[in-house]
Amino acid sequence: MSIYEYAGNPHVHTPYSDGTALHADVAEAASRAGLDFVIVTDHNVWVDGVERYYDDVLLLVGEELHDVRRRPQANHLLAFNAETELAPLASNVQELIDHVGQAGGFCYVAHPFERGSPVQAGLDPIPWEAWDADGYTGLELWNYMSEFKGLLRNRALAVLYALYPGLGIRGPYRATLDKWDELLADGRRISAIGGADAHGESYSIGPVEREVFSYEFLFQCVNTHVLTDVPLSGELVHDKALIYDALRAGRTWVGYDLPAPTSGFRFQARSVDNQALMGEELVRTGATVFKVETPHPGDIRLVRNGEVVVRSRGRALKHTTARPGVYRVEVYRRYLLGRRGWIFSSPIYVR
Repeated sequence: MSIYEYAGNPHVHTPYSDGTALHADVAEAASRAGLDFVIVTDHNVWVDGVERYYDDVLLLVGEELHDVRRRPQANHLLAFNAETELAPLASNVQELIDHVGQAGGFCYVAHPFERGSPVQAGLDPIPWEAWDADGYTGLELWNYMSEFKGLLRNRALAVLYALYPGLGIRGPYRATLDKWDELLADGRRISAIGGADAHGESYSIGPVEREVFSYEFLFQCVNTHVLTDVPLSGELVHDKALIYDALRAGRTWVGYDLPAPTSGFRFQARSVDNQALMGEELVRTGATVFKVETPHPGDIRLVRNGEVVVRSRGRALKHTTARPGVYRVEVYRRYLLGRRGWIFSSPIYVR
């Protein structure tokens, strides 16, 4: 069976909420960064009529939903493929999730363990607190701008990381990974995406003012890679369904593409004649063989039910086991004098 891979960013803002670039400019930046698709998710507004191919980039429109009256802010939800405005339902998280599903869409929890910054107003944390809710497809495991905000613990660090952001960016928070494993252990199917949360803003810290995080720069950093069974055709309706089907099924991995491109990563499992990719279930008919391949060397870890079961340094890992469970992969690389998260796969469910 042929497998096709596409890279995109599913968390982006425009002037319809609090971003600076319009849809065509967002798509142009994504093209320069080498992405195949981008999903605009403005706050509490669904913008109709702008989905299309902009040259070689497929631009889709979702929505980042939250209760604007809540203080302090919490529970931001990324909704995709609902095709209708759902912001009036945002005060009730479970009702909102249910309506997204009823409208034919699906959703991911945004920046679930976000940290704030005291250096200036408007940098309060916006975590997810509605853990009793269910029905969402997955977690935004890694949000670049959310992590950056949490680095700004004082003004000196704010200046340092504004000038050299890569020094501080390390990967998904441990709390997010632990919660993900907890949800998986409860029998939930929870997939992973990563995004830029791009706004294109300039930041001013004392005498330093600069546009640190252009759309193009962020589109070279934390992205979501998807696998499809057939290739994109260049036709909106067909390709929109392909991308959303992959995101809904969890045939995804989160890649930090700045240290090294993550395109070409593969994680698969086989048990005799049965096989599975990320997001899929594997029914065992014998021992299970896991294979991991990375496009560049890294510290590869196969995680079962939240515990690392085997590690390998290099570009490949192979592991044979008779144990069922939920398996996922983490890969780390050295970059800018430190260890950085690089690849985080959605799970394979072995029964």
